[in-house]
Amino acid sequence: MSDNWKPGRGKMGFMTPLIGQWIAIDPDTPMGRVECVRIYEKILDGKFIRLQADWDIGGGKKTYREIAHYGLNADKVPAFWSFTSDGGQSYGELADVSDMADGAKGFHADMPSGLARFGFWPSDDGLIWAAEAQTKQGWKSMIRHDCRKV
Repeated sequence: MSDNWKPGRGKMGFMTPLIGQWIAIDPDTPMGRVECVRIYEKILDGKFIRLQADWDIGGGKKTYREIAHYGLNADKVPAFWSFTSDGGQSYGELADVSDMADGAKGFHADMPSGLARFGFWPSDDGLIWAAEAQTKQGWKSMIRHDCRKV
C-alpha cells in the first residue's frame, strides 16, 4: 500500500491517499459484528474533502453515520467539521499524532468528554484509522480500524 500512499499538493495534500471507499470489519466485538464503510471524496472544486462513514453494529441492530468536511479553516490551518447521526458535532484541527504510528497524520478535537484525537496511516493491506482519548495517564485507545480499499 505504501507505494500508493503519496500526498497530493497543498496543505491538504496529506489526505489525498484517503480518497476512495474503505471498509473495516471487526467480527468480534462486545456488540457483535461491526462494519464501517468510509467514503472520502473531493468536493467544491477540490478545496474540501467530504467523509461519509456508515457503521453497521451487531448485524443491523444499530446504525451510526458521520458526515465530515475537511479543509482549511479561516486561518488556513487544516481542519474538520463533523456531524453524527446521534446529534453530535465536533470541530478539530491538524495535530501531531506521530506517536500513534510512523507516518501517522491526524487531528485533535475538543469533545464534551475532553480532548480526543484520530489518526490514519498506511498498512500492508490498506490503512489504519484509530481514535484515542486523552486521560491523566496519557492517550487511551477508543477504536482502531484496519481498513482495506473497496
